[in-house]
Amino acid sequence: MATTDGSFNGMTEHCDSCGLDTLHEVSVQIRTESIKEENAQFSREPYRVSECQQCGHRSSQRMNNA
Repeated sequence: MATTDGSFNGMTEHCDSCGLDTLHEVSVQIRTESIKEENAQFSREPYRVSECQQCGHRSSQRMNNA
């Protein structure tokens, strides 16, 4: 489970690459999943992006799996 570390934009999470609980920068990004230009406006989905501040490993997870 993630916990806040007191900083404004960081969270302490387990990093699979480091094998440690490290400070991560976490954000939400809207990504377009369709490669077709005419459908792009209907295929935007939110993703949770987490980047380890120790090793730089970056992971993303789709937030809406409907």
